[in-house]
Amino acid sequence: MKNVFYSQNLKKSYLLELTWKCISAKEHPYRKKRSMEIAGKVVVVTGAGAGIGAALAEVASKEKARIVIVADKNGENAMKVAHKINGIPYEVDVSSENQMQTMVAAIEDEHGPINLFCSNAGFVTSAGLEDTNERIQKMWEVHVMAHIYAARAVLPQMIANGGGYLLNTASAAGLLTQIGSLSYSITKSAAVSLAEWISITHFHQGIKVSVLCPQAVRTDILTNSPDNREGDDPEWEEGGVASSDGIVEPKDVAEVCMEAIRDERFMVLPHPQVQGYTEFKAQNPEKWLYGMRKFQDRLFPDEALPGDLMRDFRGA
Repeated sequence: MKNVFYSQNLKKSYLLELTWKCISAKEHPYRKKRSMEIAGKVVVVTGAGAGIGAALAEVASKEKARIVIVADKNGENAMKVAHKINGIPYEVDVSSENQMQTMVAAIEDEHGPINLFCSNAGFVTSAGLEDTNERIQKMWEVHVMAHIYAARAVLPQMIANGGGYLLNTASAAGLLTQIGSLSYSITKSAAVSLAEWISITHFHQGIKVSVLCPQAVRTDILTNSPDNREGDDPEWEEGGVASSDGIVEPKDVAEVCMEAIRDERFMVLPHPQVQGYTEFKAQNPEKWLYGMRKFQDRLFPDEALPGDLMRDFRGA
C-alpha cells in the first residue's frame, strides 16, 4: 500500500511539473511586462495633503496624468495641494469603507476608470503591549483595512478594463520592525503581506502592485502623531529610530515610486540598505534579533527600554 501511495504521488508530481512547463511555454498577455505610463491616466492619492502623499500627487501631475485626485482626511490640506498642481481635492477618511466606496464611485462616474490608486495615509505612535486596544485598532484600520477598502473599491473596474495599478505605502518597519512601536510594526508588516497577496492573486487579471517601504522620510508623520508633545526633540520629529540611515525627502521618494511603477517593480526601497537588512534577517534570524536588541540598547543608553513599561502594567 505504501509503494502504491508513493507511486501515485510521484505520478501526480510529474503531471503537475509537465503541466506547469506547458503553461510556462505559452505566451500569456498578463505575463508580458508592460511599462506603466502615468500620462493621460486617472490617479488617486490618499494621505495627499502633505508629505509623501503630496509629493506623489505632484509627481503624477508632472508626469501629465489626466486627473490627479488629492484625497486626505484634512480637506483644507487637500485643497492646498490640489490648487498647487491643478488637481481635484477630496476629503475622505480612509478608515471608513463607506467613504472609500463613495469616493471611488464618484471619481469613476465623473472622470472614468481609475488607473493608479496610491493608498498612502498613515501615522505613528510609540507604545508596546501596554498600548490601548482602541489605539492599536485605529492603526490597524488606517494601515491595513484602508488598503483593503481601496482594493475592494477599485479592483472590479480595473479588472473589467483589463488592468490597473496599486501603490500601497507600508514601511521598512513592515520588513524589519519599529523599535518602540508595537502597532506600527505589526500593521506595516500586514500591509506588506496584503500587497504580496493582491499581487499574486490578481496578477493574471492585469493588476500590478508596488509596495513602498521607506525608512525615515522628512514628513510631518511624527509631528502629527498622537504621542507628539510640545517641545519634543527635533531629531525625534525628523525620524527617530528609523533615521540611522539618513532622512529622505518626500519628492525623492515619489520619484523612486514612479520609477518602480514604470518598471512594474513590486518592492520600492528609497533606502537601499533595507535590501541588505532583509536578506540578513532571512538568512540569520537569530543574529538579526541579537543585533536589533543591541541597537535598542544603543538607542536608549541612559533611560528605560520600551519594554520596561510592562513591569507595572495591570491590564486595560
